[in-house]
Amino acid sequence: MKKYICTTCGVQYPASTCEPDHCPICEEERQYVNPEGQSWTTHVELAESGNYKNTITKEEEGLYSITTTPKLGIGQTAYLVIGDGFNVLWDCITYLDDDTIAFIRSLGGIDAIALSHPHYYSRQADWAEVFDAPIYIHHDDREWIMEPSGYIQLWKGEEKALSEWVILHRLGGHFKGGAVLHWENGVDGKGKLLSGDIIQVVADTKWVSFMYSYPNLIPLPAKKVEEMAAKVRDLPFERLYNAFHKVVKENADEAVQRSAERYIKAVNGDWFET
Repeated sequence: MKKYICTTCGVQYPASTCEPDHCPICEEERQYVNPEGQSWTTHVELAESGNYKNTITKEEEGLYSITTTPKLGIGQTAYLVIGDGFNVLWDCITYLDDDTIAFIRSLGGIDAIALSHPHYYSRQADWAEVFDAPIYIHHDDREWIMEPSGYIQLWKGEEKALSEWVILHRLGGHFKGGAVLHWENGVDGKGKLLSGDIIQVVADTKWVSFMYSYPNLIPLPAKKVEEMAAKVRDLPFERLYNAFHKVVKENADEAVQRSAERYIKAVNGDWFET
């Protein structure tokens, strides 16, 4: 019995005697099946290849990024938020080795794992077991849990407090249960937002954008983006980190509102003619 991992999205499936027939996450329009066909690997194969390692970077006080090189699956970054005896892993990556485990434990381990949306579920069940940490996923995205785990705790509603200073907010958009993490006392008390790609930092890092599907370029309706911006309007955050190591470094809360206004004007045909 092996736990197979989709090589395109990096999500792991329950132990089975043979490879799964397909990956529902990749077959859905927000993702894609590799043009060369569906393929699978396992954690043992990845580790024994000797090709992969995790790079852990201290982004600023209390915040570490974890990224696998070379790129594995979608290639997202996970973040470890450290503070006041309560550590949160935001989003997850597929590769987990002894060096990563040892380093995280040297920082106090992981007290909670929180996910922005299904594309980053990866090997969340194994991470949770290693660190004995609950996994928080919004109830609206429960159908996309490919590997069940007793560590998974589904939350409902518009927000979920993991601690006094870390609160999850459901924005929807990219996925119905799409969530962001607000770290209220980050950046010298000015706050930060970890957004996965529910809110996406773009090439001009003074701006962000919003999509239903990023690889297939399917936009969100203007009304939904207006709702998403309204949900974070009253949250103070100086910086915003996305899932691909891009950062809005200053006045990120203003950048989100400004970007939402531009997006809405663009899709409504009020911003430019072409």
